Amino acid sequence: MRPFLLTWIILMTLGATAQAELLSATDDEILEILTERIDEHKQSVGIVVGIIDAKGQRVVAHGRLAKDDLRPVDGDTVFEIGSVTKVFTALLLADTVERGGVQLDTPVSPLLPESAAMKNAADGKPITLEHLATHMSGLPRLPDNLVPADDSDPYADYGVAKLYAFLSSHQPIRRPGGEHEYSNLGYGLLGHALALQSGLSYEALVSERIAVPLGMADTAISSRAEWDGRRATGHDAGLEPTSDWDLGALQGAGALRSTANDLLIFLQAAMGQKPTTLAPAFTTMLGKRQQLGDDNEQALGWVISGRGQKQAVWHNGGTGGYRSFVGFVPSTGVGVVVLSNTATEAGVDDIGAHLLDRERPLAPAPVQRIAIALDPATYDSYVGTYRLAPDFDLTVFRDGNRLFTQATGQGRIEILPEAEHRFFAKTMDAQLTFEVPAGVRAASLTLHQDGQDHPAPRVSD
Repeated sequence: MRPFLLTWIILMTLGATAQAELLSATDDEILEILTERIDEHKQSVGIVVGIIDAKGQRVVAHGRLAKDDLRPVDGDTVFEIGSVTKVFTALLLADTVERGGVQLDTPVSPLLPESAAMKNAADGKPITLEHLATHMSGLPRLPDNLVPADDSDPYADYGVAKLYAFLSSHQPIRRPGGEHEYSNLGYGLLGHALALQSGLSYEALVSERIAVPLGMADTAISSRAEWDGRRATGHDAGLEPTSDWDLGALQGAGALRSTANDLLIFLQAAMGQKPTTLAPAFTTMLGKRQQLGDDNEQALGWVISGRGQKQAVWHNGGTGGYRSFVGFVPSTGVGVVVLSNTATEAGVDDIGAHLLDRERPLAPAPVQRIAIALDPATYDSYVGTYRLAPDFDLTVFRDGNRLFTQATGQGRIEILPEAEHRFFAKTMDAQLTFEVPAGVRAASLTLHQDGQDHPAPRVSD
């Protein structure tokens, strides 16, 4: 699960165009990337890279467990993996189908108790398990009754009762199968439904069906005694320690913790390099694909980028203090895991993409931005709610003489002025430009992030 904050864009184009001589970076080249990212650019506290290629399997790491803990990270360091959890949830679905427990076109509603009776869309079409697994359910990114009691752990108090209350009251406005929208709610629901069907908790189901069969001893949700001394501390984009996340009823969307060594085992199985009874389920995951445009496809869990022999299979993730990336290129046999204990924008995605395709550039060094002095009274013209996407808003508000923005379901971020009508986020690489007609409030804003501009009209004062 990526931390939404301002980072709501999920898809990126990997364009896996690696040629034979560019297939794999050396350990020294990887270490140079990590050293620059951590020591020079101050964009992480610790990063671990796992790589599979023609040379075999290896781990390269740099940095420490925490800002105030000098012990180094390594292949056995435990990280939150956020939305990489979704690939595990999709694998559970594919495996349950292989076992005959459900079908991909099984409606989700009958798997839930009567207290969670879901309404169908206007055309009467029910939401199926496949719809949830391909983000085609029509459900919003987040439920509208997610109101965090603690912004640093936004899902902790979102229990089953709240999930059922949302599902039983929500009237779908979009037809299932009609439109792709990344939904943490949908994947949380998928994991919950599969757990109910199995009679196990979500964590126990992952353990029984995936972790134990594959020998992934450090992949779980609940903390373990054997993790003592090797569990990373999460940090925000300002490199300050932050809380781990509890996903409440939405565990299937992003609750797992794991290590680079465990995720390399998972990649080996996904790539067909490790014999496993899960092989048919891994095949099923890639067999169902939804076209997304721009050479991107949505499979069950995985995102697929590129065409033909140049396709890369991947997923990324993040929570309030961690970033993660797993991916592989089937035609070259190169697989990559990247884990960071810091929630910076230039975190792990660009490293993972670069190691899968050496022609993909790394993120540039961060721009040093300087705040200017503005009369806080001028902030009132920016206050309001702006819509970036359906069910995803940015709310801009004052707190005394400071200006903040808060994305749907997430914590607030202070923004500072660098020019008239242009602000930058204090703890992440994102900027906002407000369009302010003379003498009135801003009519819209533009989010500048990841090299793209995303306009958002004002929808409320």
